[in-house]
Amino acid sequence: MANHKLSRTTEDIKRELTAIFRELKDPRVQGAFVSIIRVEVTNDLSYCTVYISAIEGMDRANEAVKGLKNAAGFIRSELAKRLSIRHVPALIFKATDSIEYSASISKILNDLEKKRPQNEDGEA
Repeated sequence: MANHKLSRTTEDIKRELTAIFRELKDPRVQGAFVSIIRVEVTNDLSYCTVYISAIEGMDRANEAVKGLKNAAGFIRSELAKRLSIRHVPALIFKATDSIEYSASISKILNDLEKKRPQNEDGEA
């Protein structure tokens, strides 16, 4: 039962963080196309690790993380207003290159599809 509540709280935090990120005025966050990849909350709700990725690459994601760390106090207070939990966890932001990585894999797969020889039936 506790695991269900933790996963529900994690999803609530992720949803609200997405909305809060849209409202931030910091150009490091606003200028980048930032996505929340994953949110991990400790069992005692003391820490919340938020993994951030940007389409522009890892450098842009690192810049966005700097902006988010700068605004962590504001983001945490906004979470407190929006969520009905007793203790709002401390936020830890980490950059990840998962969007860039998945885009490169997609490009490789598309290139392989183009190079695949076709037979007379039009099938590969």
